[in-house]
Amino acid sequence: MIKEFREDMVKEFEMTDLGLMSYFLGIEVQQTERGIFINQQRYADGILKRFKMDNCNPILTPTEERMKLTKDESGELVNSTDFKSLVGCLRYLTSTRPDIMYAVGLVSRFMKLPRQSHLQAAKRILKYVKGTISLGILYTVSEDPKFVGYTDSDWDGDTKGRKSTSCYVFHLEI
Repeated sequence: MIKEFREDMVKEFEMTDLGLMSYFLGIEVQQTERGIFINQQRYADGILKRFKMDNCNPILTPTEERMKLTKDESGELVNSTDFKSLVGCLRYLTSTRPDIMYAVGLVSRFMKLPRQSHLQAAKRILKYVKGTISLGILYTVSEDPKFVGYTDSDWDGDTKGRKSTSCYVFHLEI
């Protein structure tokens, strides 16, 4: 059916068949018999170079345990455009890296008036990415399909605004 559809499309439109997808919008795709693996290793490497963190020492966690970021009105302000750019890059990286979703959500709260402490928290995420740059998501083939979900929450973690941070990821194992 796919072959017939492809032939019909070629008759109707001027197009070429490039084969299996391998790279799309910064996401690398590897298709094997075991499943489909997606990651953003090249994109992550570009982020590290762009923010001059390509030679940093990697760390094991994207955020400090029990870290509480605040508006910290006494801290030194940082360039908000650069901070927003960094957080935007990290947000796109979460497409294939759900392990950094919580930490990125945490630093995203401080886009309006970022301070030095917020920038340090964002750079910590980059240090974690440096050590785990080849991680991604593997969609496996399964005989017994299951819908699986994971969540993580920090209830009332924002000491000033009383905001909570939560994240989730769901996938269908087929």
